[in-house]
Amino acid sequence: MTSGSRKVAVVGVALSDCGRVDDATPYALHAQAARRALADAGLDRARVDGFASAGLGTLAPVEVAEYLGLRPTWVDSTSVGGSTWEVMAAHAADAIAAGHANAVLLVYGSTARADIRAGRRTGDLSFGARGPLQFEVPYGHTLIARYAMAARRHMVQYGTTVEQLAEVAVQARANAALNPGAMFRTPITTGDVLAGPVIADPFTKLHCCLRSDGGAAVLLAAEEYVRDCRTAPVWILGTGEHVSHATMSEWPDFTVSPAAVSGRLAFQRAGVRPAEIDFAEIYDAFTYMTLVTLEDLGFCAKGEGGAFVGKGRLLVRGGDLPVNTDGGGLSAQHPGMRGLFLLVEAVRQLRGEAGERQVRARDGELPRLSVASGTGGWFCSSGTVVLGRG
Repeated sequence: MTSGSRKVAVVGVALSDCGRVDDATPYALHAQAARRALADAGLDRARVDGFASAGLGTLAPVEVAEYLGLRPTWVDSTSVGGSTWEVMAAHAADAIAAGHANAVLLVYGSTARADIRAGRRTGDLSFGARGPLQFEVPYGHTLIARYAMAARRHMVQYGTTVEQLAEVAVQARANAALNPGAMFRTPITTGDVLAGPVIADPFTKLHCCLRSDGGAAVLLAAEEYVRDCRTAPVWILGTGEHVSHATMSEWPDFTVSPAAVSGRLAFQRAGVRPAEIDFAEIYDAFTYMTLVTLEDLGFCAKGEGGAFVGKGRLLVRGGDLPVNTDGGGLSAQHPGMRGLFLLVEAVRQLRGEAGERQVRARDGELPRLSVASGTGGWFCSSGTVVLGRG
């Protein structure tokens, strides 16, 4: 539970236009997602007194708040990569529970794909060479190479196979096929994944997330605001956050992600067990992230992730634990720090608004519990949020 006295709910969620968006700025995508989330909640913009944003502007979130016409009295610009939004949601929930804010808007937008096509930027191979990173960058230690090294260690230590990793991509694509908004929907096979060009051993192209444009927004509010909203509330039941390392040499175990800590804290604070979760939204820049995060959240034992992801377990249709129900970053969209998209999808599922890809609980009813877990850097940080309906 949050640390204050008030319950906190997600009352509005939305995506901006996503996928291939060549005619919008990141600011415009922020604004589009924000307007849609407020409309989803049915809450007037004037009632928003908290704002959280990262990744855009010299003085984020000041510039973005100004662009949106907001003058918040509570702000957060925590930037920890892909886990940013789960961590921000935790901070916002604590602030609302403590009475420091009443309604907090989290917004993200990026034209990562369009910028590369237009020559405004290049692919992100490195996060820079200052500070501790200077000792690794000269050796060509790119972002994807770090994930590949971790995956290879898991394979050596636990016998995980590249075919099992490929299954994560195959099932993500199958879920994306049910999502009209997904960027890639054509089914793929394990053979398709294995036959692709090698990007960083053991990852081929389809082991890696796509690059898209897009934005997302989530509105959290105090329980007394719920009656004024048009949507059914989805409650923040528990959160956890953890930072592990910046340099690979300081990472104690390549087979354990920081979700092992953030997940444990979130479940403890929510008062629920992993076995009670109906579906999970997990950051998946690479297939290995899904596998190891499932282990670390407690859905299977350490080293058993390879076997766990087999036999269609992650599928919306017929899976024991549907994972990344919109297709995830591997197939739906990935405009950079994708953690906010996990929360949007989790809320839509819990509200029964996911259409053809709607998850059902074991009793056939709408799902009651979900977990969203974001990862930042190269398993450097993690934020986990447990959400519940009703």
